[in-house]
Amino acid sequence: MKDSGKQKALALLPLLMGVFAFFMVIGPRALDPQNIAWLESGDPATHYLGWVFFRHSPWSFPLGLNPSYGLELGSAIIFSDSNPLLAFIFKPFSAWLPETFQYFGIWLLACFVLQAWFGWKLIGLVTPNVALKLLGAGLFLFSPPMFLRMGGHLSLAGHFLILAALYLALHPGLRKRRLAWGVLLAATALVHAYLLAMVALIWIADVAGRTLKGQLTRRTAVIEVVLLFLLVSVCCWQAGYFSIGDGMASGGFGLYRMNLLAPIDASGWSLVLPDLPEASGDYEGFNYLGAGTLLLVICAAVVLLRGKTGFGSAARSLPILLLALIGLLLFALSNEIGIGLLNVHYPLPGKIVKLANIFRASGRMFWPVFYVIVFVAIYLVVRGTRPRIAVSLLAVALCIQVVDTQNGWTGLRQARMMAPASEWSTPLRDPFWASAALHYANVRSLPSQNQSDTWQLLANYAAKYGLNTDSAYLGRMSSKALDQAQKKTQRMLETGQYDADSLYFLDENSIPAAVKTINGDTDLLARIDGRVVLAPGWKRCTQCLAVADESHSMQLVPMIKTGQQQLFNYKTHHLSQGWGTPETWGTWSEGGEADILLRVPPQAHSIVIEALAFVQPTHLGQTVIFSINGVLALSTRLTALQGNRIEIPLTAAIHEAVVNDKLMRIHVQLPDAISPKQLGLGVDPRVLGLGMKSLTVQ
Repeated sequence: MKDSGKQKALALLPLLMGVFAFFMVIGPRALDPQNIAWLESGDPATHYLGWVFFRHSPWSFPLGLNPSYGLELGSAIIFSDSNPLLAFIFKPFSAWLPETFQYFGIWLLACFVLQAWFGWKLIGLVTPNVALKLLGAGLFLFSPPMFLRMGGHLSLAGHFLILAALYLALHPGLRKRRLAWGVLLAATALVHAYLLAMVALIWIADVAGRTLKGQLTRRTAVIEVVLLFLLVSVCCWQAGYFSIGDGMASGGFGLYRMNLLAPIDASGWSLVLPDLPEASGDYEGFNYLGAGTLLLVICAAVVLLRGKTGFGSAARSLPILLLALIGLLLFALSNEIGIGLLNVHYPLPGKIVKLANIFRASGRMFWPVFYVIVFVAIYLVVRGTRPRIAVSLLAVALCIQVVDTQNGWTGLRQARMMAPASEWSTPLRDPFWASAALHYANVRSLPSQNQSDTWQLLANYAAKYGLNTDSAYLGRMSSKALDQAQKKTQRMLETGQYDADSLYFLDENSIPAAVKTINGDTDLLARIDGRVVLAPGWKRCTQCLAVADESHSMQLVPMIKTGQQQLFNYKTHHLSQGWGTPETWGTWSEGGEADILLRVPPQAHSIVIEALAFVQPTHLGQTVIFSINGVLALSTRLTALQGNRIEIPLTAAIHEAVVNDKLMRIHVQLPDAISPKQLGLGVDPRVLGLGMKSLTVQ
């Protein structure tokens, strides 16, 4: 009984290590279920919004359908990567949960704890030594590829599922294997398709290998394969995998590969090793082992050369698993093999490439191989050296691993420890939006598309007021449904006939067509808070808010009224040339020059710009020169990254030049613009200078 209690107490060690690492790398704020500030940008935004629409929708069949988020374009909780496993657990309690509720912080904590636990179990197959098991678990825990996914693709942070699969495959005498594999495969299917592909392949290799060695009879193996295949199929069906029919395959296989140098390419994650050159899509194949693990690999290689570890016979006993790992490696490399900037292509049949595009980000498929490398390095050191030496080597390796990768996970922690908030800021502040929410059931974007520039703004607005929306960011979307929706969009713009239950947000390119055909007697076309909306039947709605119609005066470059703030976190005709892709905070200039187009009232006396400046410790300032319609307006030097307020006076000479041209053209010169890559701050090649957040006319 004493030994049993001691074993249970020792088993708590990896769990406590996982909790400690979570608070060290992520911090406590993500655990607050009402804090969504850290989910506002990038992929986490669609993870959260997918869950918001799902929790408030009635149950469907299959259970994972999420039509409120995507409408006719097709949607399921799996395609917003909202972690169906947790969505299914929490949805029944939605009525008792606070209005703002996120479970992604809980998921990240679980990833840390279970990563440490299964790392502990894996090393337990090699040695009963508690210190070695704990140190080995620490090396599995401080995994750069896992940490990287915690910055964006949250469901893909579930690397513990891969460790669990390797543990089941390597365990020599597993009891209730069918139950264990069934639970693991079902859970993985409800987390992410990429993880499912990896875990399922390890399972198939395990079944085949044990059958080959006579540990399973053919009959038992066939029964297991059939039963678990049916179980996984049901889980995938209920999660919504099959809801879109076509569109499962996309493009990008060969682009989003793993570079052969990835295990030693720090990509900004190391304090020791430099970043190596790579192609544009190689970031998806980020698989940096870490300096600590690389040191252990070198020690393991020395031990292997000395022999007497039993590694050769152990490896030869797992031929099917080795073949599966080789297959994953080859798929990760794709048919566009990259060695730094060198590319070696070999042709594949079109049908094979199309099939491979289902898992287009092939660089991720290296993860099982990644963890096998870590496991083998620990195995060789433990089996080939004395316990004290092994403990010392693993302790040194873990310390180096933690310190070396700090360059990456410190930034991760800062992003997760931002000031908490239970709602996202929005520029949609006009009373019109609340009035429109009472009149319409749907919020739509024109034209229909996946991940438009304003998808998050529109989806957040729809979620706030309980409306449905086709403005979404989905991992996969039915190409047939999208094509039909775009044809319908074209017909509406040509005929002026719109769905009466929908409020439409138009992009700048759709405005001219809408102006030509709009029914000015019934429908409203207006620019509100910088967004162009078309509201069918608004003018006949007696309860709706009175709004000035602009259907006959709408211009591509709109008038910015005195006191009105124009934001630049979406694509707008104001930023004409020399600007990059909008981000959640605003838009960076790209290059040494850029242009801004404005229409301002004649009485305007200045323009105030809130901006970022690309200023770093090794690049202390940005000179910015503004000319308006050929007249020099202002030259200034910015020395701070954030909080820059630039006021440009509008002199009589400038007003005269604008009157003659009828349009204000602000030319921005940035002689100090430079790329992060040139400064040695990663691989970003964009030449950055000024980051436009907002502009106000005074």
